[in-house]
Amino acid sequence: MIAIEAVPKRYAWGSYDRLQRLFRDCGTLGPAGEPGVPGPLAEMWFSGHAGSPSLLHDADAPDIPGPVNLDDAIRGHTDYMVGPTASRMFGPVLPYLFKVISARIPLSLQVHPIDFEARAGYNREQDAGVPRQSPERSFKDMLAKHEMVVALEPFEASVGFMPGALPRRMLKLVDHPVAADMVADLSGDKPSPNAVVADAMMPVASRYWTSSQRRIFRAFHLAVTAPADRSAGVADALCDALTRLADSEGSPLQPSRRTMRLAFDNACKAAAAFPDDPSVLALLLMNPVRLGPGESVFIPAGLPHAYIRGTAAEIMTNSDNVLRAGMTPKHKDIPNLLRSLNCSPAVPVDPRAASFGTFVTSDVATYRPHVNEFMLAYGRVGASEGQSESVWPVLRRLAARYGDSVIRRESRRIALPSQGPRVLLCCSGLLHCADDEGDRVLRQGQAVFVPAAAGHIRIEPVGNAAGSFLLASTPF
Repeated sequence: MIAIEAVPKRYAWGSYDRLQRLFRDCGTLGPAGEPGVPGPLAEMWFSGHAGSPSLLHDADAPDIPGPVNLDDAIRGHTDYMVGPTASRMFGPVLPYLFKVISARIPLSLQVHPIDFEARAGYNREQDAGVPRQSPERSFKDMLAKHEMVVALEPFEASVGFMPGALPRRMLKLVDHPVAADMVADLSGDKPSPNAVVADAMMPVASRYWTSSQRRIFRAFHLAVTAPADRSAGVADALCDALTRLADSEGSPLQPSRRTMRLAFDNACKAAAAFPDDPSVLALLLMNPVRLGPGESVFIPAGLPHAYIRGTAAEIMTNSDNVLRAGMTPKHKDIPNLLRSLNCSPAVPVDPRAASFGTFVTSDVATYRPHVNEFMLAYGRVGASEGQSESVWPVLRRLAARYGDSVIRRESRRIALPSQGPRVLLCCSGLLHCADDEGDRVLRQGQAVFVPAAAGHIRIEPVGNAAGSFLLASTPF
């Protein structure tokens, strides 16, 4: 195994304390990342992406001198680092990008491009001579990006378009001209004047869409393209609507009312951060998501989403492609976003669901969506038999959601994926980890890259000390 250094990303929406505390003792942040020093810290990347590769140190393998960038090490020692299976499927690269993120304020309303749009967009920008690191560049690589989030603390988001009639009901409560036009577009009886413009921007896939999908597209398009002279007062209108909704509620709160409250809460938080930005109204079209620690959501390419607040592990295809539509000072690329937009209304995908073949055992939860590039495990070691909280709180939450059968008390030695490239991060306490080539003790914030050739990895407590971890890997 090889010590791996996280790459810090300091975006305006990041936290002032969460990641700073988690990674305080890992030696990678430097003075600007220490607690009490001004400046937000948004993400920590464990990355083989060419744009921001992680640095490797202290390799157990003599043929890989450190320090060296992870992507260079993989190209030079492909079979050893990622294994023949992964290299045949994806080439001499790390197939995934693993991050820990923390949002203090909402992130941008965004979509990740689908595969052929990613390739076409990358080639267009290459031909146009747009520098790879330019803030005006949308396509940093040619890959579609699927991603999964596992909450480490309470996490709030809006993901995908909400099925049913609730979006129209919510928008009717908002006394604002853009909201009124969105209602008209959703109803389909008398579409707004915007509908003709929106229809001209529908993607190729729209020829197979239902009328409901077309109406959703028109309403979303209106929210993200409304001109500034029609956008004033959005935040006040949303807050007034939320107040009226709260005043009309009975007790106990009906499920539909709770969903409406959560959707309005997301939109109001976004409007507080981005006043007079009409794109916040799009959040009333979308599913509000509330994750507790250990709960998860999968976001395939093309699905609109916005992270509102919280700290989570995030793993995705090895891509840095982001198409933004609003709620951001960064570059927006609405035409390209609309070409990839998935307008199918549906509840968000939970990769902890039984249909994904995941399991919870020996204080480890695994999350495996239907992609070949990545999976994630979140676990604990070192819980003593005499502890009052003998069941890990994460497992208690998952048991409440999926049933007590998910908790199986087995050996304290944890069997984890033994093939492919892996990244192991210590989230709290101490861990003793060993593979076929050596062993190390990790403390909070420290991580190792485990090459495919290193075989099984074993994670155990250090004495009586408890520890928790995240393990990113390929699913084979």
